[in-house]
Amino acid sequence: MEEEAKEQQIARKKVAVLPWMRSPVDVSSFENCPLTQLPFLNPRLEAALCDSGIDSLFPVQVAVWQETVGPGSFERDLCVNSPTGSGKTLAYALPIVQMLSTRSVKCLRALVVLPTRDLALQVRDVFASIAPAVGLSVGLAVGQSSISEEISMLIERPKLEAGICYDPHHQPIELQSAVDILVATPGRLMDHINNTKGFTLEHLRFLVVDETDRLLRESYQSWLPMVLQCTNSTVDSFFSNPSTFGSLKTIRRIGVERGFKNKGHPRLVKMVLSATLTQDPTKLSQLHLHHPLFLTTGHIRYKLPEHLHSFKLICEQQMKPLYLVSLLKNLQGEKCIVFTSSVESTHRLCTLLKFFGDLGIKIKEYSGHQHQTLRSKTLRAFREGGVQVVVSSDAMTRGMDVEGVRNVINYDKPPYIKTYIHRAGRTARAGNSGRCFTLLHQDEVKQFKKLLKKADIDSCPVHILPSDSIESLRSTYDAALEKLKENVEMEAFKKRKLGFKSSSKMKKR
Repeated sequence: MEEEAKEQQIARKKVAVLPWMRSPVDVSSFENCPLTQLPFLNPRLEAALCDSGIDSLFPVQVAVWQETVGPGSFERDLCVNSPTGSGKTLAYALPIVQMLSTRSVKCLRALVVLPTRDLALQVRDVFASIAPAVGLSVGLAVGQSSISEEISMLIERPKLEAGICYDPHHQPIELQSAVDILVATPGRLMDHINNTKGFTLEHLRFLVVDETDRLLRESYQSWLPMVLQCTNSTVDSFFSNPSTFGSLKTIRRIGVERGFKNKGHPRLVKMVLSATLTQDPTKLSQLHLHHPLFLTTGHIRYKLPEHLHSFKLICEQQMKPLYLVSLLKNLQGEKCIVFTSSVESTHRLCTLLKFFGDLGIKIKEYSGHQHQTLRSKTLRAFREGGVQVVVSSDAMTRGMDVEGVRNVINYDKPPYIKTYIHRAGRTARAGNSGRCFTLLHQDEVKQFKKLLKKADIDSCPVHILPSDSIESLRSTYDAALEKLKENVEMEAFKKRKLGFKSSSKMKKR
């Protein structure tokens, strides 16, 4: 045991850490704080939170509040590394709404960027639950509706006063933002930056990069350099010619601040968050952080929710579906997410489960290849209890919050510790308890143990299912496999037929 501890210490020391990450603020040293004791909280926001069933803040939310609205007063950019389900969304939403509640003119002042539509919708709902209480409006740019519909919701034309004639050659109509806060995915954000008249980031005060490690890992049309350029491109013209913005008056704080070499500059505050925040200096340098402050949970880089219990099930590869069905029946209809390694695996496994006869469990598929409308419908049914089990690709691993998920099942072993952290984090959220089961064949056990060690997880007991519960499913399983084979062949035939039709149309053109 002592040798293992020494090896882990040596491994930690080998990880290159930026200087500002070496002395983090330990979020675990904070305690839950009742709203009535939270300093400076706007009474209208307190009432909105209470209406949403929130009467206290979690430790990460208290820590961020102290560094933003409290003594910290947004003087530094924040990097937050906190377990899934710890409350990171409200941790940034609440102080941003509080700080913008005194705004006198409507313009786009806060931008939140997320990697997926579903996650963006979820974050928008958090903002929408509190922002209207202080007169702020929240917009969404994710490609869920047409670009023209989004533009109509994001940009407003000022009403012309009766009896006054406007000459378009001398006094063009000024387009203004219809929202104070925008939640967006990178692709649609770039569409608006490049093509939407009146869409501007010139007055942006807050930029939130949620699920930072994923957004920095994938290029997403180079959205980050473009956003930073748009927020800085008009700084000099603002000071030399105040009329640049027409009649719009911004209350964005302007002054000499640390880190800008005595130059007056309206600083853009950045907040980056993840349960598995990258430590790669090259990736983090893209953000151009201002005296960043690192908030994390203890000394462990990867941390699971406090009340999560991990188990493994060891079985032969061809027996995995039987073990899964037996486990689902054993869980007696509790809300559960089953993760697979790919979209194709998700579809085939969900189809196979439906051929198992009447399991008494409503099962649905959820993957990135499905249409947004279908995914939203599945998610809504899952939240409302109409669906008990969702079979998902890793489209549901990050940030998705579904109340009452008691169990997560890794049907396919996660390839990386980050994947395990995000998958397992769909349960045991907000202080609740939960379980994560991982199905393994014997050759994967040793590799899985090494993977868990990266998160300092030493205990992952074997979960044993009654042998008779598995044997009783064999005949049903054989029949289900035959039906699956027929279904796969039918789907392949339909795809070929569809491909033939589309190619014939192209030739006629």
